[in-house]
Amino acid sequence: MTDDVAVLGAGMHPWGKWGRSFVEYGVVAARAALADAGLDWRDVGSIVGADTVRGGYPGYVTGATFAKALGWQGARVTSVYAACASGAQAVSTARAQILAGLADVVLVVGADAAPKGFFKPAGGDRADDPDWLRFRMLGATNPAYFGLYARRRMAVHGDTLEDFAQVKVKNAAAGALNPNARYRKTVTPEEVAASAIVADPLRLLDICATSDGAAALVLCSMDFARRHGVSDPVRIRAVSTVTPTYPNTVLDLPDIATDSAVAVEPTGVSFRASIARAAYEEAGIGPEDLSLAEVYDLSTALELQWYEDLGLCSEGEAAKLLREGATAPGGRIPVNASGGLASFGEAVPAQAIAQVCELTWQLRGAAGDRQVAGARAGITANQGLFGHGSSVIAVR
Repeated sequence: MTDDVAVLGAGMHPWGKWGRSFVEYGVVAARAALADAGLDWRDVGSIVGADTVRGGYPGYVTGATFAKALGWQGARVTSVYAACASGAQAVSTARAQILAGLADVVLVVGADAAPKGFFKPAGGDRADDPDWLRFRMLGATNPAYFGLYARRRMAVHGDTLEDFAQVKVKNAAAGALNPNARYRKTVTPEEVAASAIVADPLRLLDICATSDGAAALVLCSMDFARRHGVSDPVRIRAVSTVTPTYPNTVLDLPDIATDSAVAVEPTGVSFRASIARAAYEEAGIGPEDLSLAEVYDLSTALELQWYEDLGLCSEGEAAKLLREGATAPGGRIPVNASGGLASFGEAVPAQAIAQVCELTWQLRGAAGDRQVAGARAGITANQGLFGHGSSVIAVR
């Protein structure tokens, strides 16, 4: 168990395709988070930027890029990169600095201006890069991987196209209520089924888009929160950034292969499940204590997989949980009350931070029409390339 840190402020720049610099988006989100916290930028002792590799050179040093854009004021600075887990790594870094006494207040910012279409590796030949190899040798784009994972669930657990479509229907309904979402329109199962096939069996509406957007958090020590007049803040109780354990026997992007289990017996816990398990252990709670979850729905099938990996249901029972309405608004454990990536799209360095923003608003009771009644504890989950775990537990 570690000590809690408080979430004093949360802010976002709406997701979309705005055609401007990621720096502009990040500054908007940062200022919104500072205003929410009731602080001035000069009150911040440290800034942690989640890097983007698609914004030109400044994207690799986002901590300093955002510090400069906000106005140099001498704060400590850190820049982190872990692909889709960058935001969780940034939160983890900020928390460590606070608990170590290096700063009372830390600003965490992630922003992106994503390319149109699917993501691809940077140019050049890199034979030791699994991400480059899957494109060069297999032509395996991200949607191709999503399709493979969907086929696996259909074969192993009996999931259906109708189940996948229902995930989109659920998330689109939630996103329609979220002013920060890119897509704010409800869809029907028939509309999902009628959308173009991208990577069989997944249709266009089964797969998230790439987006521009930003999110920011102001984290602080519990002592600072009390001095600031906030006696019962939302608190970060756990951050899991674990890596896989050998042998890893489930296909995992970008490695379109598994570790051999000939000589070593698998542990029985997949990589994704180990991410959540570490978070629960640190927080001292279990899935039965959760009020809601924000998960990484790159595709509809992958959201179902997270239900099982988070322990919301037993293996193979995700579709049943969905059909029962347990993960819908008003259900036992709403998942992606924000609308998820289905409604936002991917703004890679920002998305894990955006998940914590949603937990913050939900736990404060400030989520408006999408509010989860009586929310007291929530979990986020996603993962980054090359074995970067990403999960945050927040409580009130």
